[in-house]
Amino acid sequence: MKKQLSPSELILNTDGSVYHLHLLPEDLGEHILTVGDPDRVASVSKFFDKIEVRKQKREFITHTGTYKGKRFTVLSTGIGTDNIDIAFNELDALVNIDLKNRSIKDQLTSLKIIRLGTSGALHADIAPDSFVVSEYGLGFDGLMNFYKLAPNEDESRVLSSFNAHFGNAETIAKLYLFGTSPSLVKQLGEGMLKGITATCSGFYAPQGRVLRYELAYPELIDKISSYRDGDLRVTNFEMETSAMCGLARLLGHETCSVNAIVANRITGAFTNKAEETMDRMIQTVLDRLAV
Repeated sequence: MKKQLSPSELILNTDGSVYHLHLLPEDLGEHILTVGDPDRVASVSKFFDKIEVRKQKREFITHTGTYKGKRFTVLSTGIGTDNIDIAFNELDALVNIDLKNRSIKDQLTSLKIIRLGTSGALHADIAPDSFVVSEYGLGFDGLMNFYKLAPNEDESRVLSSFNAHFGNAETIAKLYLFGTSPSLVKQLGEGMLKGITATCSGFYAPQGRVLRYELAYPELIDKISSYRDGDLRVTNFEMETSAMCGLARLLGHETCSVNAIVANRITGAFTNKAEETMDRMIQTVLDRLAV
């Protein structure tokens, strides 16, 4: 007999939908696009030929529709790896758990989940309005330390190399690193910069910003941006990718993170055409997924 998940482990709404996302299995498309900002969902779905599903609960807004004959879901996660933890677990539950019986299915489904985000560059040569596709997510946030998941040999080597360069910092959580989907990087990344995306647990001090306080780790940006492993470097800062990489690996899904660079933390430059750049990135990703 299959083990049933308890109501406190797998929380469902009265209509049988998963608790936070408020979605049913039939609401999902074949590709899942995630955005942080709830307002950005409409910025993606405006390109759809038809929208079939519109749902919202809290900051989680979902539109599902078709684009060039393929069914896409765009979902807002809100900001941060804590929200990614919710979104990825509930997306997985929609396809891999029988919600009526609260039991894990015998045949599992692998989703393709692509983040469309904005980010700050960590090198002077990465200009605002360029695109970065992540090959790895480097977690400063600590989320994946709560899950039992070992990195593969390549990830262990890169993480050990980075830790040796970065040094020990008592103020920062134990770092982790997982790769994105090589096939998605190949499919989406032509003409884009590639590298490691650093995921932080906050926007201000955790990303080296100073307002009315002193930083516990003032060398953070210099230490991260000076890392090299051959041609591999940490290209950008944001707040979601590392958890996406870890949870996708753990749950058997493919994931990738494509970011529009809106700021350069080295030169201090900031884009003056963010909306235009995001539209260009969204349509590029949709076109490459729709082939």
